Amino acid sequence: MHSNYLAVEGLIGAGKTTLARRLAERWGARLVLEEFDDNPFLPRFYEEPERYGFSVELSFLAQRYHQLKRVSEQDLFAPRTIADYSIGKSLVFAMATLGPEENALFRDLYQIMYADLARPQVIVYLHLSIEQLRERIRQRGRSYEQTISTGYLERLRDLYFDHLQKLEGTQVLLVDVQQIDLLDDQAAFERLCDTLEAPLVDRVSTLDLRSTAIGGQLR
Repeated sequence: MHSNYLAVEGLIGAGKTTLARRLAERWGARLVLEEFDDNPFLPRFYEEPERYGFSVELSFLAQRYHQLKRVSEQDLFAPRTIADYSIGKSLVFAMATLGPEENALFRDLYQIMYADLARPQVIVYLHLSIEQLRERIRQRGRSYEQTISTGYLERLRDLYFDHLQKLEGTQVLLVDVQQIDLLDDQAAFERLCDTLEAPLVDRVSTLDLRSTAIGGQLR
């Protein structure tokens, strides 16, 4: 792995945790997985998003901070670290969930809490169609996720793309996995690893695993 700290990102059901586990196993890296099951506000948020939006985002902000702070204190850059989320995830979801005033307050808290935490050197973003994401959400069967709307997923996708394009100090690899299963397709997984084991030239790149081409736009 060319970078010492890599985060896997993507929408709900994109396969972040599965890929993070495989990469950590391949490179003998420390694995950091988001502890979302411990968030008591999440099921309530999906039932009443306007009422519990700020509570769920603030709770996630605190959980992610405490987890990454512990990792930082263990010397984040030795050994290598693979995470199934990046700290900027909190900003993306807050933009999708909160109103302008709550979002402004949230961003202030984020900047105060996260100012001294290390950022990933590389973010791998897994891109799937909204239809594929909805099918994966249905298949994994978490009851509180079944009410997630197409509109919410589309807004998250657009906010993620905007966030990643504007991100400073981190290289981004957007990986199109719409016709690829990185769990079962070993050749595609090897092509992704080969890409990550070499220095990324551009700050934002796209990778089509069907052709190994780098460049272009995702939609």
